[in-house]
Amino acid sequence: MSVPASSAAPTSASSRRNLLRASGLAGLVVAGSAVATGPAQAAPDRTGNVLRLDTVTALRALNTKPLTDGTQVIVAGYRTPGDGGTMALHWDKKSTAPHNGGTVIAPATTTKPGRWHQLHTGTLDFRTFGHFDAGTPADNALDAMVNDPAVHRIEAHTDLLFTERHLFDRSNIELDFGGHHIRTENIEKNTHDNPFGAVLSFRGTVTDTTVRHPLSGKVIELTDNFPVPDAKAFAVGQWWAVQVDPVAGGGGDERELQKLVEITEIIDAGHIRIGYLNGWELAEGRTLTWTRVEPVRNTHIRNMLFEGAGPDEYTGSHPVSFEYAVGCDVSGIHATGTFWPVVMRRWCTRFRTEDCSLKNPPTVEYGGAGYLTQQIYCLYGRVADCTTSNVRHLNDLTASAYCTVVNCHGDGDDAGGNPFTTHGQYEHDLLFDGNSGLMDIANSGSQWGISAKRITVRRHVCSWFTANTKITDLTLEDITVIARPTFDQAGTLTVNADGAQVRGCTAKTFAVAQRSARSGRPTTISDCTFEPPAGAVLVQTPVTAPVHFVRCTFKGIDGAVLRGAGPVHFTDCTLTGAENAAPLSVGSADLRIDGGTYDNTGIELSGVRDQRITVTGGARFTGSNKAEALLGRAAGPGGTTWDITGLSSRATGAGTAHIRIADGTNHYAATGSRFTGGTLHLAPDALASVLHTACVEDGTRHSAMPPAGDTVRTDGNLVL
Repeated sequence: MSVPASSAAPTSASSRRNLLRASGLAGLVVAGSAVATGPAQAAPDRTGNVLRLDTVTALRALNTKPLTDGTQVIVAGYRTPGDGGTMALHWDKKSTAPHNGGTVIAPATTTKPGRWHQLHTGTLDFRTFGHFDAGTPADNALDAMVNDPAVHRIEAHTDLLFTERHLFDRSNIELDFGGHHIRTENIEKNTHDNPFGAVLSFRGTVTDTTVRHPLSGKVIELTDNFPVPDAKAFAVGQWWAVQVDPVAGGGGDERELQKLVEITEIIDAGHIRIGYLNGWELAEGRTLTWTRVEPVRNTHIRNMLFEGAGPDEYTGSHPVSFEYAVGCDVSGIHATGTFWPVVMRRWCTRFRTEDCSLKNPPTVEYGGAGYLTQQIYCLYGRVADCTTSNVRHLNDLTASAYCTVVNCHGDGDDAGGNPFTTHGQYEHDLLFDGNSGLMDIANSGSQWGISAKRITVRRHVCSWFTANTKITDLTLEDITVIARPTFDQAGTLTVNADGAQVRGCTAKTFAVAQRSARSGRPTTISDCTFEPPAGAVLVQTPVTAPVHFVRCTFKGIDGAVLRGAGPVHFTDCTLTGAENAAPLSVGSADLRIDGGTYDNTGIELSGVRDQRITVTGGARFTGSNKAEALLGRAAGPGGTTWDITGLSSRATGAGTAHIRIADGTNHYAATGSRFTGGTLHLAPDALASVLHTACVEDGTRHSAMPPAGDTVRTDGNLVL
């Protein structure tokens, strides 16, 4: 905005009001005062008037000797009238504040007291410090504005250059860069392994007040009531960083509790309530350390295009970090080439990171580098509407809880950078909804515990998804894993059999692993479709927990393996074999088949242990397979019990056996079943007992059958 030049001051109240209205600064000057101008160094018409000048250069050249304290001036622009640097200032004749070119302006040729102080409503603009492009560093202007407690909002209306890494402890301020380009060429060097050396780093104050004590009793899961030695050390509304000592015998950073929490109630002399339902039980005797913190609060950073500077941890740059912060949000940051995470958080509670992106960081191999956002020891966060290309991680939640990741999408992840991950440092109660990109949960190594609990992922699309560490009560809904030849041609989805619930998912290769047994709920896979490659291990060796497949479809299977000893239950599933496919090899101690269709596939018990197989509910077996036996067993040392009721089996080819038992020690019972074509092969030497009755045999040949006796009964069948 430009204020017209005039050599004579207005003399009427009307003209003065018009001038102030035109300037947009009427509320910042004293109403009714006169405006005067004059050549550089000329005295104003009379002291106490509102002056008008074209530029800051003219202001600094003004003769201030005749001015009374509090004299006000309107500057029409910083370098030229109307250039966006318009501001109102007042004269403080006793001020010795350092000149910063914006909020404090000193006369050009004096060292005496007396400064011009900018009048503002709490919103400041880099243009009032003379920054109109990225030609010169704006670091001093940034420091001056952020460190001014009267400022609550900072705006940028042009590109800017920063060459310093700034650390603030400022609360209740918003920095809005207006979508402009932020450059960082030749930025000062960072220190080693320091993702908090951002251009804009905000850190709360950690006090020297600590309380350290062993727990006097067990702290149950999902309680906010904590025992303390003396509740008088705490006060409602205070914030404390609390952590438990490392797990005995575990990794060096393996802790179930590390959070920034608010004291919400003093319950009694020995108990306090905090604003967090803890996610893990803590045993009596474990040591808690409480450290009081004055967090940064309600500081928000928004809207910039950020270009990273260098290729390594020292020269690289990134825009934002928060540590010990409450209610601090980030939005609209779109970065290219940043080394450390674009938005780095640790010890943060209640925050949003929205509408941010990262493309092409210098590395996806260096640990901790190349992220869009990482959260460590964080609570109640939301990451939404973010995207990445060719990065290590879009989002990492480490030792964090009650956070949500929504509508975020990562591409260019062929190098193995998983857009979605957690470290496995006892994360709990996280929700991922409507995202796309590789996902890897709780898999950063034993140093952190490889543990997580109550993680829910919905409507996710990727080419690889692994959650096979100590993940308890995992819930997957509508996950689509599509094999991609440039990364994982197997299209793998893997889960931990510790309360996993997998519903409505699609993958090529599916596997159940087991690393923990903490859950009280069953592991159930329902309404899913898989197409495993030949020989795929569907249930891995360590699995001892029951695994239940419900209404699942397996296409083109060939020699799939259920290797674990735990019970496996198929209910109303459809299994279709590839051409000349090998049957499923089952090592489960207890296999139950309840209904469903099994075409050109079949079951072969491995015999590696004592096993029981139950077939019921109208299960239908059809066709043939490479072993030419729809139900059979291998020559293992284990004994097998066969309970078959209501089976409908139709064999293709005269040589295909509906049931072949030729090895080991077996107890066999089949009732109410229908066999069409093919053979029944029950080798006498392999049968300790046989009950084969009330069945229908339609064109079925007995290639082996024990004679009737005290432990064998084979009469009462309908033979067609």
